[in-house]
Amino acid sequence: MPTYAYACKDCDHAFDIVQSFSDSSLTECPECKGTLRKKFNSVGVVFKGSGFYRTDSRDAKGSTVSAAPTAPAAPAAAATPAPAPAAAAS
Repeated sequence: MPTYAYACKDCDHAFDIVQSFSDSSLTECPECKGTLRKKFNSVGVVFKGSGFYRTDSRDAKGSTVSAAPTAPAAPAAAATPAPAPAAAAS
C-alpha cells in the first residue's frame, strides 16, 4: 500500500499515512481539526540512456504484430464537369 503525505492548511502540521488506493483522502487535521491538503512528491523513476524503442523488449526473430492490410485507393470522381473551351471571338 502506498504512503501519502498530508499537511494542514491551518496549523502546518505535516504527517505521512499508509492508505489503500481505494481509501478516500483525509480532509480533517488530527491536531487542530483544520483542513488538510495532500502533498505530491516527485516520482522515484528516472529513465536514462539514448532512448527506449519498440524493439527493445522483443526477441531477435522479429515482430509478431502483422501490419493491417491497406485498401487500394480509388480515383475520385469529378463532382462537376470541366467547362468547355470558349470559342475565340473574331
